[in-house]
Amino acid sequence: MLFVARVTRKAEGNGGGGCTAAMVTNPVPGLPFLPGSSFTDTTKTAFHRSQTLDYRNGYAVVRRPTMGIGGDRLHYNQLSQAELDDLANKAPILTYGPPRQPPPAEFVPAHVAFDKKVLKFSAYFQEDVPISTEEHYRIRHVNIYYYLEDDSMSIIEPVVENSGIPQGKLVKRQRLAKNDVGDHYHWKDLNLAINITIYGKTFRIVDCDRFTQEFLESQGIELNSPEKMPLDPYTELRKEPVRKYITPSDFDQLKQFLTFDKQVLRFYAIWDDTDSLFGECRHYIIHYYLMDDTVEIREVHERNNGRDPFPLLMNRQRMPKVLVENAKNFPQCVLEISDQEVLEWYTAKDFIVGKPLTILGRTFFIYDCDSFTRQFYSDKFGMPNLPRIDVSKQEPPPVKQELPPYNGYGLIEDSAQNCFALIPKAPKKDIIKMLVNDNKVLRYLAALESPIPEDKDRRFIFSYFLATDMISIFEPPVRNSGIIGGKFLGRTKVVKSFSPVDNPIYYGPSDFFIGAVIDVFGHRFIILDTDEYVLKYMESNASQYSPEALASIQSRIQKQDVPAPEPETKQAMEEPKAQGLEEPKTQGLEEPKAQGLEEPKAQGLEEPKALDLETPIEIVQMPMKDHSCKDIREAFQVHDKENSGFVDKETFFKVCDNLNVPVDNSLTKELIRMCTHGESKIDYYNFVRSFSN
Repeated sequence: MLFVARVTRKAEGNGGGGCTAAMVTNPVPGLPFLPGSSFTDTTKTAFHRSQTLDYRNGYAVVRRPTMGIGGDRLHYNQLSQAELDDLANKAPILTYGPPRQPPPAEFVPAHVAFDKKVLKFSAYFQEDVPISTEEHYRIRHVNIYYYLEDDSMSIIEPVVENSGIPQGKLVKRQRLAKNDVGDHYHWKDLNLAINITIYGKTFRIVDCDRFTQEFLESQGIELNSPEKMPLDPYTELRKEPVRKYITPSDFDQLKQFLTFDKQVLRFYAIWDDTDSLFGECRHYIIHYYLMDDTVEIREVHERNNGRDPFPLLMNRQRMPKVLVENAKNFPQCVLEISDQEVLEWYTAKDFIVGKPLTILGRTFFIYDCDSFTRQFYSDKFGMPNLPRIDVSKQEPPPVKQELPPYNGYGLIEDSAQNCFALIPKAPKKDIIKMLVNDNKVLRYLAALESPIPEDKDRRFIFSYFLATDMISIFEPPVRNSGIIGGKFLGRTKVVKSFSPVDNPIYYGPSDFFIGAVIDVFGHRFIILDTDEYVLKYMESNASQYSPEALASIQSRIQKQDVPAPEPETKQAMEEPKAQGLEEPKTQGLEEPKAQGLEEPKAQGLEEPKALDLETPIEIVQMPMKDHSCKDIREAFQVHDKENSGFVDKETFFKVCDNLNVPVDNSLTKELIRMCTHGESKIDYYNFVRSFSN
């Protein structure tokens, strides 16, 4: 029987490595395969093993090799059919007897078999940094732990000192979902150089430890080649050494420091920015340190100036005076300017009192310095007695506020309030004058001066209110005159016609007297008569009136003292009325008329009845002259809400009873009967006339 043995030895590697020994064969049949009886077959040149793996459509599949070592074709079955049948008919049990059953293996649960056995994978994930000028993304390294006892996983990020990022346990120990169906990650799903997605983050597994590698290979999982862990670009940038700038020195700075230590020049300067919008003149103190030629600018704060109390405008530093041409684009805000970028620095000789100095774009004017600085300039530069320059500015005179021209609407005092405030307020009133002159009214009878014939017989009642200096005009309605009477002018101040527009002059009490001409908004009125209160007021305030006004009053009183003719006939009594002044009625123009009460004739009382009352009134005046006419009239006016001059009988007798007015004698009853109008109305106007002279 021929024995052929093939002995090969391959190099370590992945299946397809080269062979390091030649094939040894025994070409002579019958010789044992022993040293000395074996020879090398020189015709064999290929000793590699055939590849057992292949990729189809991107998937790894097992391929059965067809060529053996040395290039010989492999046969699937090297036994003949007869030998195979012989082997199939042999029963090992008949030859060797029944095999002995091994003892059953002891059952070990998974939580005991895999206790404290953890698979460790090294991975990383990429995190975007949207708001940063130094980095666009960040690489964060993590460790993925797989616990074999319960198939749970945890992800822990190693803590990096001073990273500013919350690190440590990213995902606590739990079973992690692999898909939406409900499957969980298993150790069979883990391998090197793959991506796994956990809670929306994609982790790249790059390596594992030795125990993990051995466990997975023992379970038949072929691991992919490990990858190199990428580095975080920003972390690597931080590891680079900081660039340092060293300014070369051409002189001995130590000597300058020891010589001028604690010696500082102090200058007082201003920055005048009044030419710009909202600019102002501000004061500063400039310190020049002789020890290192540095400059410092401090602000001088005034009380309640409205600025934040920052002490420094410019920190202590060396100030360049002239820069080189290529230093205009030098990043001064981040890098220190050295002598290579500066042609000349500011020194002590550049700070002179009385000259401007430009520092960082601002022009400072130095107007004074302290005594040490004056002595230093005198010894060093020969400039004694540096003068102090006065930079104080005189305050401009206040701008006089001028009111715009009056437009003619309303009172000028009311219109002027719109120029003083955004929300105008009412003009201030003389409260004392209003309290003293409250309810004091001067009344006058006036005629309208007009070329129209119909206006000659019109009469008006002027009411001058002493509390507010306002005038109102009332025209009593005349029956069948064709003119509607009533209020002709409401309460207002009347300006004299000759007064200027910007400084108006209003009519006062001294302008009203008998015969005076009053111009009211283009209408000319002539004062014809006054009431009794005006006569008393002019007597008590004679200093306010002109001699012409007092003379008119004297003539008025003299005419009043002349006895009136007896009313013999109706025609004789109508003569004063035809002249425009009814002697009994207009004499005094009692206050009920001025308040809008019409004359008895205007109320509908016939003229003969009014004339027949004169005789009873004169007779009744003697016994009732002690009673107050004003109190009785005001009592009746309280009940006369419509100012008609009439009250009902019940109210009339009730008022007379409250005031103790005698109404039971025959003369008074006759007077009441004659003042009765209709069935229930009594004219209290003619009744009150019996109580006054």
